Amino acid sequence: MAFWLFKSEPDAWSWDQQVAKGEAGEEWTGVRNYQARNNMRAMKVGDRGFFYHSNIGKEIVGIVEVCAESAPDSTADDPKWDCVTIKAVQPVPRPITLEEVKQTPELADMVLVRNSRMSVQPVRDEEWDFICKMAGL
Repeated sequence: MAFWLFKSEPDAWSWDQQVAKGEAGEEWTGVRNYQARNNMRAMKVGDRGFFYHSNIGKEIVGIVEVCAESAPDSTADDPKWDCVTIKAVQPVPRPITLEEVKQTPELADMVLVRNSRMSVQPVRDEEWDFICKMAGL
């Protein structure tokens, strides 16, 4: 299993909206960055990810799971853009802010710190474990 981080502006797509989609989940559409798209192409069903509210809140608020692998993005006119489908698994007991991540030496090399603009990014196993502990999981 691989781990990922999905960023969304909560006024565009929030954790509560993700949860409301239930077991069917929701396509993670609208990604127009090649590296982020390639990350989604590498995902497998069952991979887990952090759901991160960007711009407003700037914090990890939940855990999601990939429930459908990469397929053409239904919102794109160009067939080169793909997306996965993700479903909510659980909220984190304690949201983890970007500031906390940046201040934690064990997370200094995390993509969220080094390339904060990427909307879909990998998370290393040790980063996943560390953040889960910080969040009370």
